[in-house]
Amino acid sequence: MAQQTTAQSRQRSLEQQRAKAAWECVQQVKRAEFAAEYRSLARSATADIQANGLGQTLAFWRAKGYESGQPKQNSEHRALLDHVSQWLAGQLKWPGGGDALAWITQQASTDDYRRASTEAIAFLNWVKRFAEAELPSSERSER
Repeated sequence: MAQQTTAQSRQRSLEQQRAKAAWECVQQVKRAEFAAEYRSLARSATADIQANGLGQTLAFWRAKGYESGQPKQNSEHRALLDHVSQWLAGQLKWPGGGDALAWITQQASTDDYRRASTEAIAFLNWVKRFAEAELPSSERSER
């Protein structure tokens, strides 16, 4: 019984950590000119990962959020890629820092990839909820 309670406390704590990090991410983009687009992207992120895989989704966000290898300043894709990468780096503690796409393509094992996908979806569920509550919608992105 004590082990079950401890496991539940750890899980609740991890959920609280996810929620706190997601809240901070949404607050970072709240006043950005791309806030409505970030909201729309966050709403579809988990479905994109489930349909296309984490690696493909991150690669798409990178393609949209970077130009000539340099990050775009006002890009919802770059912002969400950075947020997911930072969260995964902190949770999975891979060597070399926070570039999730580089880690997936160069170092991650199959088990690492599965864990990263599961963790990214769990984190993005919080981002999605907070984005829906806190960020403006655009008619174009909500259709």
